[in-house]
Amino acid sequence: MASFKDSLPADLFDQTTLVSLASTLAILATAYLLSLQALDRTTPGSHRFLFIWHAFDALIHFFLEGSFLYHCFFSWIPLSSVSNPHALAPTAHNFLGYTNRAYGPQAGGDNPFAQLWMVYAKADRRWGGADLAVISLELLTVFVAGPLACLICYGISKKDPRTNILMIVIATMEIYGGFITFCPEWLTMNYNLDASNFMYKWVYLVFFNMLWVFIPFYAIWVAVKDINHAFAVRDKAASANKSK
Repeated sequence: MASFKDSLPADLFDQTTLVSLASTLAILATAYLLSLQALDRTTPGSHRFLFIWHAFDALIHFFLEGSFLYHCFFSWIPLSSVSNPHALAPTAHNFLGYTNRAYGPQAGGDNPFAQLWMVYAKADRRWGGADLAVISLELLTVFVAGPLACLICYGISKKDPRTNILMIVIATMEIYGGFITFCPEWLTMNYNLDASNFMYKWVYLVFFNMLWVFIPFYAIWVAVKDINHAFAVRDKAASANKSK
C-alpha cells in the first residue's frame, strides 16, 4: 500500500514553491514595516491591522497579480510548437484575436513570476493560462482595487473618517470577486481545481482565498461600527441642541 508521502507530488516543496511562499511572507513583512513608518502610537489596533492588510493587499495586487496580467497579455507560445496542446492550461478562443497561440504564465518560460503562477496553477489550472473570467477580475483588482487599497492606507494614516467608505467599497469588491472566481468551478464540479493533497486544497485554494473573504468582512464590520458611532454622536448633539 502506498504511503501518504508517496501520494504527494514530487515537486510539492521544490525550490520554486518555497520561493513563491517566501515572497508572500516578504510582502507581508513589507506591509508591516510600512505601518511602523506611517502610523503613530495612538492608532487603534483595528486600524493598524487594516492598514497592514490593505498595504499587503495593494502589494499583492500590483506585483503578483499584475505579473499574472502581464503574462496573459504578453507571454505566448504557438500551439504548433506544443506536442500535446490539450495538456496546456486553457486560453480563451480568439483571445486578443488569435486562435493559434497559448497565453499566460505557462508561456513565460523561466521568468520568476511566471514560475510562481505555475506553482499556484497546480491547484487551479486557470491561472496557468488565459481564462477570460479570471483576467476580467484581475484587471479590476490590479487597476481599481490596488489603488483604492493605497488610498485606504493613506486615509488610515491621516485618520480620515471618509476612509470607512472606501474600506466598505473595496471589501465588497474582494468578496464579490471571490465568489465570481469560484462559482464557475462549483457549477462544473471543480473541473479546473486539484484538491488531491493538503497543500493544494488547504493552503493554495482555501487559506489564500479565504483571506480575501474573512478579512474584508472584518473591514466592513469595523467601518460600519465607526460610521454608526458617528451617526450616534450626531443624533446626540442634535438632541442636546433641541433641549436648549
